[in-house]
Amino acid sequence: MATSRTKRSAPDTLAIDIGGTGLKASVLDGAGNMEHDRVRCDTPYPLPPDKLVTVLEELIKPLPPFDRVSVGFPGMVRDGRILSAPHFVSPDGPGGQPDADLVSAWKHFDLAASLEKVTSKQVKVANDADLQGAAVIKGRGLELVLTLGTGLGTALFYEGQLEPHLEFAHHPFKKGRSYNDVVGDAARKKSGNKKWLAHVLEAVETFRALTFFDHCYIGGGNSARLGEDLPEGVSVVDNSAGILGGIKLWEVTAARTAPATPRPRSRPTDTAGA
Repeated sequence: MATSRTKRSAPDTLAIDIGGTGLKASVLDGAGNMEHDRVRCDTPYPLPPDKLVTVLEELIKPLPPFDRVSVGFPGMVRDGRILSAPHFVSPDGPGGQPDADLVSAWKHFDLAASLEKVTSKQVKVANDADLQGAAVIKGRGLELVLTLGTGLGTALFYEGQLEPHLEFAHHPFKKGRSYNDVVGDAARKKSGNKKWLAHVLEAVETFRALTFFDHCYIGGGNSARLGEDLPEGVSVVDNSAGILGGIKLWEVTAARTAPATPRPRSRPTDTAGA
C-alpha cells in the first residue's frame, strides 16, 4: 500500500520538460519515482511566454498534487529568468526567422515567478540539459552532459554540483557554423544519420579537449541513434532523465542557492590610545 502524503517526509516534485517539439510533465515522489504517467503535448507555435504558461497550466491539470516545481527550459536561464529562447522567438518554431515582438517578450521573462503564480508553489527553472544531467551524473569529478534533440544542450557538473551554464550550442564549431547548426535535428535530416553521427563524435572529442571531462553522458531524443560504439568515457542515458532530473535539481543547486555563511571578521586593533 502506498504511503499517504501526510506521512511523507520528502516533498513531491512537479517536473516539467520544455522542448522545441514537445512539452512533458509528471510528478515525482521523494525517491524520484513517477507518481503518474508522463503527460505530453506538442509545442505550439507561435509561442510567446504567456501562452507557454497557459499551455503548461492546462497540461498539468491531470497530475496529482505536488509540493514544488522543477522546469527544464531550452535556453539560457538565470535566477528563473529567461535570457535566451532560441526555439521560441520565431512564429515558425526552431530555425525560423526571429520575430522582434517575440524576442522582446522572451527577454528576461521571469518564468519561475509566472509559474509560481499559477501553481502556488516554489519553482526552479534551469536549462533543460542541466535538468537532465542532474538525474544521471554520479557526482565524481567533472561530468559533461550533452542532449541531442532539436538542438544541442550542454551541462557541466563538478563533484555533484551544477556549474554555471555555458551556451556552447551557439559557439562556432565547423566552418563558422554553430554546434546547433551541425548536430541539431535539422542538420541530421539534411545530411543523413551517418554524417551527422560523425559530427556528433567530433563534437564530443572537441568537448573532451575543452573540458577534460571525466565522463560524458549523452541524452535527448536523438541519442538513441548513436549506437553502442562510443568513445571511452562516453555513455548514452535514457531520455526520461529530462523528467526524472526534476527532483535532483534541488540537490545539485542546493549549495549555490543556500545563503552563504559570513566569515568571522577580526576586529581591528584600536591603537588610538596607544
